[in-house]
Amino acid sequence: MRMIHISKDTISGLLDDLLKRSPNNYEQYTQTVNAIIDRVRREGDAALFDYTRQFDGYDLTPQTIKVTEDEIREACDAVGEELMGVITRAAENIRAYHEKQRQYSWFDSRPDGSILGQKVTPLSRVGVYVPGGKAAYPSSVLMNILPAKVAGVSEVIMVTPPGKDGKINPGTLAAARIAGADRIYKVGGAQAVAALAFGTACVPKVDKIVGPGNIFVALAKKAVYGFVSIDSIAGPSEILVIADETANPRYVAADLLSQAEHDELASAILVTTSEKLAKKVSREVDGFVSRLSRKDILQRSLDNYGYILIADSLDEAVDIANEIASEHLEIVTADPFELMTRIRNAGAIFMGAYSSEPLGDYFAGPNHVLPTNGTAKFFSPLSVDDFIKKSSIIYYSKEALAPVKDDIIRFAQAESLTAHANSIKVRFEKQGE
Repeated sequence: MRMIHISKDTISGLLDDLLKRSPNNYEQYTQTVNAIIDRVRREGDAALFDYTRQFDGYDLTPQTIKVTEDEIREACDAVGEELMGVITRAAENIRAYHEKQRQYSWFDSRPDGSILGQKVTPLSRVGVYVPGGKAAYPSSVLMNILPAKVAGVSEVIMVTPPGKDGKINPGTLAAARIAGADRIYKVGGAQAVAALAFGTACVPKVDKIVGPGNIFVALAKKAVYGFVSIDSIAGPSEILVIADETANPRYVAADLLSQAEHDELASAILVTTSEKLAKKVSREVDGFVSRLSRKDILQRSLDNYGYILIADSLDEAVDIANEIASEHLEIVTADPFELMTRIRNAGAIFMGAYSSEPLGDYFAGPNHVLPTNGTAKFFSPLSVDDFIKKSSIIYYSKEALAPVKDDIIRFAQAESLTAHANSIKVRFEKQGE
């Protein structure tokens, strides 16, 4: 990993480097994605089936596109009791955490006869995209479906690409059963996003699309935003660790690699006040990479976006962390809670030597769908809030409106909106005028 002493120029160059990984910088694929979306919108299932044949090597039909109950049972049996138990316990933690996020309608009655309030309504139907192929992520199934179910979404539609044999990864289906998916369809890619956004004869239109995917899926979500809601445009994984001389270098190295193994575009950054620790972590990283199964991906990720930054103080380390706004932030210092209070920008914050990032990925309960590429400056993790909408409630009696009518009329007239003003005036006209 590159070891750099921090300067303003260093951080500016680093940020520019990291932002190159954003899906917003892959416009060369936009035309292809838009063509897929347009065709699915025009031709419906015919286009959906053709693209599945082209990209996934499987001949879908109206009879085979939907995952059957028998297939789900078979998947659960294949997963086995031990892993089913693990997935179930993780689901319980995730559900319990998100239950704390639930919002409720409220109403405020005032003595003047007015009632103001907010009505909270779950979305009716949500689509969850789950990647397929060689990788299978049952944890993402739980993280995307469970908040929707806690929010009260009536129907969760899951889509995921089939293998050439038409089968779905058993772990994915088992997690979908535990999380409560209502329907599962064997379709992936930009074509699946288009089907969810506009509907086909087989796949129902949804109100919102969530879930991770490759660049084509990310750009497709971006393209259909406005026709439906989406969660975010996710970029590659990233981790930033703030550590001082008290940190265990072996733990830090292992945590950095836990994200670097996702993708050659993944980013792993250590910010430390100890040059001694930095050198030890670098040696540990090299040792781990040489024997871990995804060493080629790990090495490319570290070569491209792996950094060890030497800071003069923890204050400087915090400033850098806030500027980078990492998806995952670990604080491994003598007093991590004190530093945590000064962190403004991070998707998830892990504190202490035993709160490693995979704890959040799989089991603790907080959502692992997090803002990437600096968007933690203005985005939040996926939550129950993503699956509800709010309506304002306003009630005024005539007696409550009378004292404020002139203020409203004057405001409307100041904006030259005479029909607005008239809407108030007519309610106080004398009978017969």
